[in-house]
Amino acid sequence: MNALTFSLYILGGSLLAGLLGSLTGLGGGVVLVPMLALLFKVDIHYAIGASLISVIATSSGSAAAYVREGFSNIRIGMFLEIATTLGAVGGAWLATRTPTRGIAIVFGLVLLYSVYVSFQRHDDEIVPRNKWSDHLKMNGTFPGHDGVEQKYSVKHISGGFGAMAGAGILSGLLGIGSGAVKVLAMDHIMRIPFKVSTTTSNFMIGVTAAASAGIYFRRGYIDPALSAPVMIGVLIGSLFGAKLLVKSKVKPLRMIFAVVIFFLALEMIYNGWVGNV
Repeated sequence: MNALTFSLYILGGSLLAGLLGSLTGLGGGVVLVPMLALLFKVDIHYAIGASLISVIATSSGSAAAYVREGFSNIRIGMFLEIATTLGAVGGAWLATRTPTRGIAIVFGLVLLYSVYVSFQRHDDEIVPRNKWSDHLKMNGTFPGHDGVEQKYSVKHISGGFGAMAGAGILSGLLGIGSGAVKVLAMDHIMRIPFKVSTTTSNFMIGVTAAASAGIYFRRGYIDPALSAPVMIGVLIGSLFGAKLLVKSKVKPLRMIFAVVIFFLALEMIYNGWVGNV
């Protein structure tokens, strides 16, 4: 396979990853890292480096559209980014000192847990207001299917903040933007409606990835020849995903989220265990 063909394959796979990442709030990294490491036999550290660059592109591409449509809650995103950014720096430091097999297995276990939690569903009901969400002005509205603005309140802010610190560590360690953990934390702990969770996650992941990408760059794990087609593909896919999500229903998005994560988790655990990464 010559360099041009390789780049075109990477571009096509990255476009699909960006589409899924934008629709589910995962950021594309959960598809990109296994694709690059398992299918194209890229060293996992370079795969993570390219993924972090693409995560920044995904956030830039879809976040603006979600903010414009009124789905993302910027105040929640900026508050939680304090935790994820600090965690991302620590995770990136750990990644440079962790064997690739260990990273792959941790990656898979995290994804399996994400699948389990995603099936513990709840309705997007309005939860009781609390003084902290009122004080921090985190409560908001988002466009419903019928065009009517739906109100929501935020709960368990401290629990969500702690989960976001863990999400940041995973982002730096695995290069996935930790969108899966962020969506689950906002959806299940803070009880934020699923569409608001996914769109706010897309808003946040770029900052989280940027915090850890610098460490990968300094270590020499950012390869421009690999990162360029990945970034372009993910950016195009994320823009298409942003348009589709506005018209999509929540239930199919949850199912896509769970199915994609489940199979990628099994693949990463197996290949990490047998040493294929």
